[in-house]
Amino acid sequence: MMYNWQLENWPHFEYNSKKFDDLSIQFFKNAGQSAGVTAHLSSKEKNESIIQLLIQEAMKTSAIEGEMISRVDVVSSIRKNLGFSANTKLIKDKRTIGIAEAIVKSRSEYDFDLTEKMLWSWHSSLLAHDKNIIKGAWRTHNEPMQIISGIYGKEVVHFEAPPSLRLSKEMKNYIKWFNQSRTEIKNPIIRSAIAHLYFESIHPFEDGNGRIGRILSEKVLSQALDQPILLSLSNSIEKHRNQYYSELKENQRKLTIDKWIIFFGEMIMDAQKNMLQTIEFTIKKTKFLDYAKPLMDAKQQKAMNKMLQDENFIGGMNASKYISITKASKATATRDLADLVSKKIFISKGGGRSTTYAVSWEKVES
Repeated sequence: MMYNWQLENWPHFEYNSKKFDDLSIQFFKNAGQSAGVTAHLSSKEKNESIIQLLIQEAMKTSAIEGEMISRVDVVSSIRKNLGFSANTKLIKDKRTIGIAEAIVKSRSEYDFDLTEKMLWSWHSSLLAHDKNIIKGAWRTHNEPMQIISGIYGKEVVHFEAPPSLRLSKEMKNYIKWFNQSRTEIKNPIIRSAIAHLYFESIHPFEDGNGRIGRILSEKVLSQALDQPILLSLSNSIEKHRNQYYSELKENQRKLTIDKWIIFFGEMIMDAQKNMLQTIEFTIKKTKFLDYAKPLMDAKQQKAMNKMLQDENFIGGMNASKYISITKASKATATRDLADLVSKKIFISKGGGRSTTYAVSWEKVES
């Protein structure tokens, strides 16, 4: 079996560019719609939207790789890197500091030409707190870099990257392609899809290649719009994680990649749709908290903030969840929840022990 980098015409990917004209048109249409929405946001709403989308990216880019990180710590790390107030002394999961730094740093550098130094800087930030990985340098080990699954002795090799000795040349070619393609490939969907597949096929780092590859794809989209793009590509890919790995595996064995571009374009469209939903929810949440916060005590605010992290807080709030979040007694929890209902901040459903509570959006939707 041969991989794409072993084929004669590597790295010259082939595709029918006309197939993807509609995707490009839709991308710019969606971007225009997003710009129209964000133009009418207050400074507070815009900042909160940016924070929420970067939190999604940090959480989901790690989830794709099978790593679970603390959302609370991600929030603090993102806020710190954006220059907002955050109590970073309380951050327990130190990985979140580096992940947030890499995402925010790459976003601020969207318009700059890609360089080795830039990639190494992102990598150093991303894996700053991993003591077992060589950071800010291409891999150098002699053994093959393989993507495998399965139990020991029955491993399945999904992909094998070029040997370490080829990396210097491969990455010089990649960086040259990335910078030249900005003017040569007018369709950002095609360029973003190739940027990711090409980088993942070289797999230049010991770890973090998937996360850096997604950063590169978003850099392409930002350059197409001439501003940092406001979306989380990782959020969409994570929802289709199995298909993502399947498409990646299939397209790392050939150079004709129309199918890959279609899949990746659909992920970008989904990310744009999710961005608008996130912004709309953020606006609603901000207005709701402006109304409700003065009416709540510290415990109630803590429970509410937890609930509003996700528009679809699973199962709604109940007494046991409230106790778990706030450490309140059962009597206090019952009293606090009843108080929130009386103030029309919550609406209750069911009765007795099965009573659940949902946010009442009446004040911000009327």
